[in-house]
Amino acid sequence: MTINSIPAVLQTAIQQGYLEKEFKDGLQSALGYRAIADREQIAINIGETVTKTRAGLKAPATTPLLASGNTNLDNGLTPTPFTVEQYTLGMNSYGDTIDLNVVTSQVGIANQFLRNAKTNAIQARQTLDRLARNALFGAYLGGNTRVRTTLGAPATTISVDDIRGFGTVLVNGAMVAVSSTNVASVTVGSDVYSLSGVSADATNVSTALITGGISGTLTFTSNVTVADATALNCVIHANGPQIIRPNGKYIGALSSTYASTAATSALAATDLLSLGTIEDAVANLRANTGIVDESFNLYLDTVSWRQLFADADFKQIFQGQYGAAPIKDMSVFHLMGVNFIPTTEAFIQLASGTTIRTRRPILVAQGALIEGDYAGMEDVAHSVSNDNAEVQRIDDIVQVVRGPLDRLQQIIAQSWYWMGGFAAPTDATANSSIIPTAGSQYLKRAIVIEHAG
Repeated sequence: MTINSIPAVLQTAIQQGYLEKEFKDGLQSALGYRAIADREQIAINIGETVTKTRAGLKAPATTPLLASGNTNLDNGLTPTPFTVEQYTLGMNSYGDTIDLNVVTSQVGIANQFLRNAKTNAIQARQTLDRLARNALFGAYLGGNTRVRTTLGAPATTISVDDIRGFGTVLVNGAMVAVSSTNVASVTVGSDVYSLSGVSADATNVSTALITGGISGTLTFTSNVTVADATALNCVIHANGPQIIRPNGKYIGALSSTYASTAATSALAATDLLSLGTIEDAVANLRANTGIVDESFNLYLDTVSWRQLFADADFKQIFQGQYGAAPIKDMSVFHLMGVNFIPTTEAFIQLASGTTIRTRRPILVAQGALIEGDYAGMEDVAHSVSNDNAEVQRIDDIVQVVRGPLDRLQQIIAQSWYWMGGFAAPTDATANSSIIPTAGSQYLKRAIVIEHAG
């Protein structure tokens, strides 16, 4: 469509698809966390939340049918429904704009026009990628934290660094808030306690602020010992996502005697990323999901990448293969069922009071993240497209070019917007009766790997 009030050279760029191509190239310029999200069209108002359901599975029927019961219309069978998983998705609007002055930019105006489109696209890509990352890590770091302040005497309430993931428990197939009647099992230090209440601090002092951490208190039905509630000891929800750390510093690979070391704070400078650590994560992810014939994506930053290349097992695999793409180019590659994908959006955290940085690669299976795109975006785009605006929906992001509205008819607005949200659905009902190797985690489709660096 021609925008009558802008220069003819820019109209040509729009009509021949140059503008759309620049925006699309910017959106696809890098792989990221958004790539693993399953997309859904959501038809609710912006600013609202919606509770969605995802079909679960049924346990295998291994008991033989009785021949004597094969009667009547039901043949002796009793219908059993499949389980459902619920997740909450919030819908919000995001966007930005940039101006093009057709007077001050007369020299190379067409190039500047296309450059603005690409810059907008890169910003949009990074915005959605970061929103996807935050939702993914916000869920899969939940239920795993540490004691913040040592108790002076046994007490029912302890202070922790991050309360995310501790506030709910599965009851009769539905996630409900923990309470005195709906308690959750939580490991504190080396012992297990029944959690009955969660409260956020008035002032957030979490050291995990970079990942959205929320400091607060946990209240239990019985006193927590001082030995367990000692600063830096682990605090782990029995159904929290699994976090893998080098040298066995995580629950599941250790006896209860050493459980207190299963926290981020226990990482030492020697706890570097290795191929063996990644293999542990792959084994756990396959065991929890039952996925054995598909590849997983591993997102890792360049320092994690460098540590992996220095690992003895990794070097043995590529010994003498100096011409192989992973060695020659350090490019995206596939190994042992894992797509290794470098990213600069990974979380890096400097532990409080130490010089040790915590890095967090994340191994992800399909279905770990849901992207809800506002169903009305396309309708909005079509309804506002007119002789003074060109609107295009590209990869579920809307690009808007508006002709000048200022008094001197000189300023063109180039904008983008996206309406939607991200959520990490649970797989709480996929328990060991359905997948014998599955653990008790509510969230099973991703595993965070924490290591020093």
